[in-house]
Amino acid sequence: MIVNFETHASNERTFLSWVRTAVAIVGFGLAAARLSDQPPTPWAEYLMLGAGAGVIVIAWLRMRHTRKRIDLPDHLPDDSGLADLFLLLVIVALFALLGSFVITVG
Repeated sequence: MIVNFETHASNERTFLSWVRTAVAIVGFGLAAARLSDQPPTPWAEYLMLGAGAGVIVIAWLRMRHTRKRIDLPDHLPDDSGLADLFLLLVIVALFALLGSFVITVG
């Protein structure tokens, strides 16, 4: 049995929830852009894909950092506040970009 299995599984579920969130927002944004009569601007699509990829990379780095901390014998205080804040800001930016798609397309 893996030591701290439940904690590691929880860490991976959190990572996968960030991935699902990024994929859903990017997919919805690109689909909304394709529904209009006007062709979408390529820079907006690249920006949306880049922001989604950024969320996934940051979430992966956070997962790796948390995995190392779980395996330490000492109990350390939670220091993931900055990474969580940055991920939240990127999600807000993705929603803003999605809103600009809707306004442009609409």
